Amino acid sequence: MRISRAQWQALLDALEVTRRERKLLTYRSLLERLQLATPAMLTLTSALEHLASRDAEAGRPLRSALVISQSASRLPRSGFFDCAKRLGRFSGDPEGAAAVSWHAAEVARVFDFDYPEAT
Repeated sequence: MRISRAQWQALLDALEVTRRERKLLTYRSLLERLQLATPAMLTLTSALEHLASRDAEAGRPLRSALVISQSASRLPRSGFFDCAKRLGRFSGDPEGAAAVSWHAAEVARVFDFDYPEAT
């Protein structure tokens, strides 16, 4: 799945505003903001995983941690944790307490990190 350069920049901008405001963003609100073509969720997931790979490669906290489900868990979907495992950032059950505590710590790291403008 591919997104346009403008959509990629809009994704980065949305995450940066969210980070600076020390808030989280739902997948749904991000989908609405980016206006991705069908299959929109698959495209968004691919883009967030690509960003996570770039962040991990650069030794930065994973900005994709700021995107959460609107379900009661208020956590990213399990695919986020699978991606974080592949990147060597998370080990544990994506449905368990380890996921909750790791996610909270990663979000705090994202809030405190200043990302370079050019990504």
